[in-house]
Amino acid sequence: MDQATIPDSNNFKQTIDGKPVHLYTLTNKNGLKAAITNFGGKLVSLLVPDSSGKMTDVVLGYNSLKDYQQYTKNGMYFGSLIGRYGNRIAKGKFTLDGKNYQLAINNAPNALHGGPKGFFTVVWDVVKVTPNSLELHYLAKDMEEGYPGNLNVTVTYTLTNDNALDIAYKATTDKATVLNLTNHSYFNLNGEGSGTINNHSLQINASKFTPVDSTLIPTGKLEPVAGTPLDFTKPEKIGARIDDKNQQMLYGKGYDHNFVLDAKDKGQHLAATVVGDKSGIEMQVYTDQPGIQFYGGNFLEGGDKGKTGHPYEKRTALCLETQHFPDSPNQPQFPTTTLKPGETFSSVTSYKFSVKK
Repeated sequence: MDQATIPDSNNFKQTIDGKPVHLYTLTNKNGLKAAITNFGGKLVSLLVPDSSGKMTDVVLGYNSLKDYQQYTKNGMYFGSLIGRYGNRIAKGKFTLDGKNYQLAINNAPNALHGGPKGFFTVVWDVVKVTPNSLELHYLAKDMEEGYPGNLNVTVTYTLTNDNALDIAYKATTDKATVLNLTNHSYFNLNGEGSGTINNHSLQINASKFTPVDSTLIPTGKLEPVAGTPLDFTKPEKIGARIDDKNQQMLYGKGYDHNFVLDAKDKGQHLAATVVGDKSGIEMQVYTDQPGIQFYGGNFLEGGDKGKTGHPYEKRTALCLETQHFPDSPNQPQFPTTTLKPGETFSSVTSYKFSVKK
């Protein structure tokens, strides 16, 4: 595969809902590049060096805004900012301060990723651009997609000189609401379009996970990963146990689970480490969130052709979405996702890159 390049920014220039859309390229002193569009806040490309120094694009995406609008099933989430509530809410229902709320059912029988018109579909306002950072803002209005409160969200992407892509989230509300913000980038550390991720090595610093029912809603329990195919407490090949006849794996058609991170402090901690088997690229994920969703690309179907013309087939990418737990509004024993007036939600996730010697 040749040196990766950033898509032509002209293919992203458009006005949607009266707002201008562009593609912004961030660069650090080491030559890493991140391309982000304010349509859905999507990370379109992320170029990092492999073990031979060749720049490799490690995220799935498309070459034009038109393609992002056209591919609506799996591709709509590629690289997207997700909100107001990432992951699933059972039956799209929750009760807050004694009031019942009903959300759109877009992952039957549940609500998923903020609804059919979640944050991944909207044009974010560009607040500030520097050579290595992009600050985006969105006002989600009261009852937008069924959620209460006018929610002001600011997300800042920063490409740091220690080769990390930092994603900083801030949010305030004028009415009690529920909130679970994340980024839904699909990674292949051998390069997007390069084939399976089943030979990538993965370690997740989580000794427990939240088991799910057949609709992928947590049962409410925290169970140990020990003795299951979900044990990534030591580095393991992703595909080594993917076909185990474990009920959780059958429900998820592979990996699609929330892991309960072991870190007990409130600050950033190392949540997961992935290494590309061919590229030697290592990605460490740091977060201050209590959970991380590991999704193994089980529902990619090959219909979407990405930036280099390769079809994105089953298990050719993985997601590591830092988050609060799915269905937390209905699970009082989980860490709360309620945000109240006067409070500020603040969180930073870092995807840090190096080469495994």
